[in-house]
Amino acid sequence: MSIYRTNTCGELSSRNIDEEVYLSGWVNKKRDHGGLLFIDLRDHYGITQCVFDSQINNFIDIESIKLESVIKVKGKVIKRSDETINKSLITGEIEIFANSFEILNPSFQIPFQVAIDDDSPEELRLKFRYLDLRRDKIHNNIVLRSNVIKSLREKMSNAGFQEIQTPILTASSPEGARDFLVPSRLNKGKFYALPQAPQIFKQLLMVSNFDKYFQIAPCFRDEDARADRSPGEFYQLDFEMSFVEQEDIFNEIEPIIFEIFNEFSKRKISKPPFKKISYKESMLMYGTDKPDLRNPLVVIDVTSYFIDSGFKIFESNISNGFIVKAIVCPKSADKPRAWFDKLNNWARENGQKGLGYIIFSENNLKGPIASNLKEDNLKKIVEFSNIKNGDSIFFICDEPKTATKFSGIAREKLCKELDLLKKDSFEFCWIIDYPMYEINENSEIDFSNNPFSMPQGGMDALQNKDPLEILAYQFDIVCNGIELSSGAIRNHKPEIMVKAFEVAGYSEKQLKDQFGFLFDAFQYGAPPHGGSAPGIDRIVMLLAGEENLREVVAFPMNQRAEDLMLGSPNTVSDKHLKELGLTIKKNTT
Repeated sequence: MSIYRTNTCGELSSRNIDEEVYLSGWVNKKRDHGGLLFIDLRDHYGITQCVFDSQINNFIDIESIKLESVIKVKGKVIKRSDETINKSLITGEIEIFANSFEILNPSFQIPFQVAIDDDSPEELRLKFRYLDLRRDKIHNNIVLRSNVIKSLREKMSNAGFQEIQTPILTASSPEGARDFLVPSRLNKGKFYALPQAPQIFKQLLMVSNFDKYFQIAPCFRDEDARADRSPGEFYQLDFEMSFVEQEDIFNEIEPIIFEIFNEFSKRKISKPPFKKISYKESMLMYGTDKPDLRNPLVVIDVTSYFIDSGFKIFESNISNGFIVKAIVCPKSADKPRAWFDKLNNWARENGQKGLGYIIFSENNLKGPIASNLKEDNLKKIVEFSNIKNGDSIFFICDEPKTATKFSGIAREKLCKELDLLKKDSFEFCWIIDYPMYEINENSEIDFSNNPFSMPQGGMDALQNKDPLEILAYQFDIVCNGIELSSGAIRNHKPEIMVKAFEVAGYSEKQLKDQFGFLFDAFQYGAPPHGGSAPGIDRIVMLLAGEENLREVVAFPMNQRAEDLMLGSPNTVSDKHLKELGLTIKKNTT
């Protein structure tokens, strides 16, 4: 038996009445009832109410103690009166009548409330993260994260995957995001890079005859923060498989993802097989390759119906290469004019010239667009869009990329305005058939995504198809509008790899200079292989119902990639810099 506790603060109940116990924990709340002091004592496991009579030795010490002080309490378990039972606590039927106590460590005045989740500034919470982590919500999120990772490990192992750790100190890569660099003391002037992902190593493991690999892998990318992206570092369920096609990967990981969400959530979850949507279809229907399928609204292209339509503004724009996207909003025709004007103004505030609309009310089509359209064109739009009496339809007219992107934003906005989102569900889908190549900002052909993905059609496609028409065996898994991971069937054939890079403007020499170790390894018999890497942080964020990754990470950095608690990044001594062969150039401008 520990000298600090016989029980935790989350396990005592009516079955323990009359027992003498020791409890230790933090002072969560205090209530002084004149001669009786009530303290809610908290530890990792829960809360137990302790009662201190003014006759107890050193009562003044416990009476004056500050919140979040650590104390030890000895006393008898007694039953609460019926009117004071707290049904929200596991220990709510009992309390501890203290006969002695010990102050193990008093606390300073706390900078924000711990017992309640208030709206304390995030910067303050991050500076005192050890206090923030005591809060129920954040504490429970970290416990959830631990349990999710434990379950993932079990499920991956049970599915025949070997857990293998790959290096943290690696070589800098010219591809992807910016690397975090680590100077070498033994090799002055040279640098290691922290891995953006174990991509190369897991492919080499397949070459090494490890059939199914996984790890809970730390990844490091020097990129800007977003709500669904932590700056600096994050963790992913990294896995790779040999002798597989795309469907084999889907069939392997879908049950594991489903079981994780089913285990840790009470929401409705889309069951395997998950819906598969091509990249082209996703951009057409949802205006994004990360569609939230809880949103029932879809985007349609109605460009052709505005050609020679009588609506001069759209006609003129279409002749200049613009397209017209439309979104039907059910049961919205009865909204007041101010609602439509508000949405029109919102579109203008977001860089559009407006958000045109037609209202189908009382079997009549109303609005400026409807009144200027030829009857035949109007009829075709109604038929194609399947708009019903009581609905309205919104229009976006712009150059193709802008119109597509804004249609996705407008789809989300309209869904929110009409409260159409199915909130109590997780909707999964695969986005497949990504383009292998795209035109970059220099008007040159370049890789759209992972350059090591296998092109659909292999060498024949690379030699004979328009590069912009070539699709890759590249796929993303998306849940509720959040990309959980990217994955691919890898290009395991050296000759196809050379040709794929050649199409993107890279010579064989450049390929070998940058990725020679992988190219060389593939010369010694590389199996067909592929994999993916669902983000742990994002999975837990979804399960916890949080909108920010920092709420599910124990010690996150802020949006400026700063650790306010440790004060990093920080400066280092001249002595340390000298050991590394580095000097800091002073900014004189």
